[in-house]
Amino acid sequence: MYSAKRPDPADLPTDVRERAARVRLAAFDVDGVLTDGRLAYLADGSEAKSFHVHDGLGLTLLRRAGIEVAWITARTSQAVTRRATELGIDHLHQGETDKLARLRAIADRHDLGLDRVAYMGDDLPDLACLAHAGFAIAPANAHPWIRDRVHWRTRLAGGEGAVREACDLILAARGDDRRIIAEALGDEAP
Repeated sequence: MYSAKRPDPADLPTDVRERAARVRLAAFDVDGVLTDGRLAYLADGSEAKSFHVHDGLGLTLLRRAGIEVAWITARTSQAVTRRATELGIDHLHQGETDKLARLRAIADRHDLGLDRVAYMGDDLPDLACLAHAGFAIAPANAHPWIRDRVHWRTRLAGGEGAVREACDLILAARGDDRRIIAEALGDEAP
């Protein structure tokens, strides 16, 4: 298990760097990963969730780099549907009781082995996906049973930029980070 101060491939163990570089599908749990895991029920019975804007941009950058992005969650929420729609997430799966079966189905649809899949989760419902993914990631505040069973753990907590940290690591390991930064500066890619 390795936790980096920043996702710089040069600072990572070879195993983590290689796993991140192979990723072609990145799948994420929602509650506790894309959010802080708190459930806020409003007076009208609806549910409110907070998503970090940095995570949204990280997911967008993954998609622009040709990496498929999926959200797989056991709960169902209109807030999740709205955020996924805003970000153009094509693979949104809510109410999943067998997350691993869903992950396999998405990977199969894209003709990918699970060795080419990153999965980020924080608690027991994610354990099977983490155990089978080629690159298993947990946010800093994941449950201890999960933290000790992943390839890499973020410095940041779920809902506080942990997903962006994971996205940046994957992009950097693939060498896409320099191009992305150059484009943001208006320069030609190196």
